Amino acid sequence: MDKAGKLAIRAVEVTLFGSALILVVVGSLTGDSFYLRLATEALIFGGLALSVDLLLGIVGLLSLGQALYFGFGAYLSALILKEVYPSFWLAMCLVGICSAALGYAASFIALRSKGVYFALITFGLAQVVAKGVYNTRALGASDGLIGVPVIKLWTPIGNLDTANPAVLFTVVFLVISCLYYFVKYFLTTPMGSIWQGIRSNEHRLSFIGIESTGPKRFAFVIAAIVAGLSGALYPVLRGFVSPELLYFAVSGNAVITVVLGGVGTLVGALFGSVLLTILKSVIGTITAHHHIVIGLIFVFVVIAAPGGLVGWLRKKLNERLEMNRD
Repeated sequence: MDKAGKLAIRAVEVTLFGSALILVVVGSLTGDSFYLRLATEALIFGGLALSVDLLLGIVGLLSLGQALYFGFGAYLSALILKEVYPSFWLAMCLVGICSAALGYAASFIALRSKGVYFALITFGLAQVVAKGVYNTRALGASDGLIGVPVIKLWTPIGNLDTANPAVLFTVVFLVISCLYYFVKYFLTTPMGSIWQGIRSNEHRLSFIGIESTGPKRFAFVIAAIVAGLSGALYPVLRGFVSPELLYFAVSGNAVITVVLGGVGTLVGALFGSVLLTILKSVIGTITAHHHIVIGLIFVFVVIAAPGGLVGWLRKKLNERLEMNRD
């Protein structure tokens, strides 16, 4: 990546981290929980978008079914917290392990095809599971699971009450940040180079003796873990889960979020999720047809800034660097 691209990503990272810090301080002082909970939800869905960007922007695989792992993580977390033991760390550990297993199993089906067929298979898998959950009484059927208890989060410095919006926002922010840097770390490794090679030209890798199926399966599993762990945070925030978390609308919104923020930038997924959540909240208070307005904004961004908002910022910084160089 060029210097302008690195500067753009660093600028967005600083903006997000700085905004999070300001929000926690202001929210704690004013006692206003609405914006803290809204920002917490934006981060959770930002984690889902991050998993989409890993597959789409880094490896070149368009998944239309990441809601499968997000919803799976949400349901499993809710079941553990409600029926087994109200432990945040237990829920996160089990969700991470089970999401990896689910992603590994699903990869043997999804990776048998490429291009639009891969997208359709991931879409189909999510729809099958969503319909199954919707018709399963043990999982609450169409009503979902309600009554997930408010938990105390154990830490070395003492138990933290997740009923406090500032505490929950901080916990979610730290978890999503860890997932972000976990994925970003892989881009600096040989595996990350192979992923980007697959996106650029998968056939050329075979000429140097690199088989692409293994790296793609590894990326698929990592994306499932990221989506699953992000979903595991949802019942902690809302206290319930529903089959809608598995539907295509959730996967579609994640893809829109990635395109809006900037495909292949990773931080654009988080940035796009925050912007999309703000747009839905602000426009939703003005008109009930906010989906139309957001759709028009999305079309405008795609036309005016094909690289997303991070890509637009990268272009402007590159122009500034060129001017300074001259």
